[in-house]
Amino acid sequence: MGDAVVGALVVTLVVGAAGGLLLKRLKVPAGLMIGAFVAVAVLNVSTGFAWLPSGTRTGVQIVAGAFVGCSLERSDVARLRSFVKPIVVMLVSFLILNLVLGFVLWATSPLDLVTSLMCAVPGGINDTPIVAADMGADAPAVTVMQLIRQVLGIGVFPVMIAAFDRLRTAHGHPDPGNRALASDAQRVKSKQKSIASTFAALVVATLAGLLGKATGVPGLTFTASILAVLVLKLGFDFAYIPKQVKKACQLVAGCYLGTLLTAEGLAGMVDLAVPALILVAGYTLNCFATGRLESRLFGYGRKEGMLIASPAGASDMALIMDDLGVQNTDVVIMQVVRAAFVMAFFPQIVNLICHFVGA
Repeated sequence: MGDAVVGALVVTLVVGAAGGLLLKRLKVPAGLMIGAFVAVAVLNVSTGFAWLPSGTRTGVQIVAGAFVGCSLERSDVARLRSFVKPIVVMLVSFLILNLVLGFVLWATSPLDLVTSLMCAVPGGINDTPIVAADMGADAPAVTVMQLIRQVLGIGVFPVMIAAFDRLRTAHGHPDPGNRALASDAQRVKSKQKSIASTFAALVVATLAGLLGKATGVPGLTFTASILAVLVLKLGFDFAYIPKQVKKACQLVAGCYLGTLLTAEGLAGMVDLAVPALILVAGYTLNCFATGRLESRLFGYGRKEGMLIASPAGASDMALIMDDLGVQNTDVVIMQVVRAAFVMAFFPQIVNLICHFVGA
């Protein structure tokens, strides 16, 4: 590795870390990855000097997969039986939304099919663009669209849900309240947080991820890592990824995505205005429709149902719930299940669709 390459690597990581830490300090949601992406993208567009090794994408997918695999607890699985049907309704609604939005975006924008479908995947903003890049999609476009979804879930939907609830209450339709309130104590978290359990999770994720990559199936590196660590976690309670590792992974992921944005690619971003509006409309409609369905079929409160259908992340959901006066932790668990299920299976569904469509 020559001095110029090493220099480009160091500059890319330093610039990305500075951008990520700045936005994190400003308390921007997903600030580490977004800040690193923006900073490195600016560096690459203006100088073309940004660079990371080709294996970065695989490494990020493996570590991110390990973290997602560690997100479910044994107690979560034990409690899932009590609300399997609401989870199925939630997942089916998000899958239908993903497919409908993806094909609409494909039909109304210059985006190709795999990019359109991955733009609409309700997964993690840190994970989805990396998997999308592995599948041959336009990763910067997916990053921008996933950022819009994240902003909707964290910054817009809570205000909208609260306003809608006040409006309905003012018109004589009070929220029916919480369904089968669950306390935080019922979600028992693993106490196994040793260096050995972290090492075991990373080794298992690496082996599974490399096997997945060897198959040549796009996105299977990430999926295999999730499933392998999930088995280790739920079967042996011996898998743990510290938050510091996740944060480092977010920074590197943001840096990598930033290296993919070129001056030519930036010029094409103006074409995302219409897709962004379609995405916002689709997720808003789903929030109301699926939220209403969850309330009518399973007795959830109005705010609970809409939170279940919100595109925010599980960690964000805990804060949003507090702000809206909702205490039912079933909502958080359902969001954890959504994140794990979506990132494990939705990319493979997208891959199959693109294979059969031939796009």
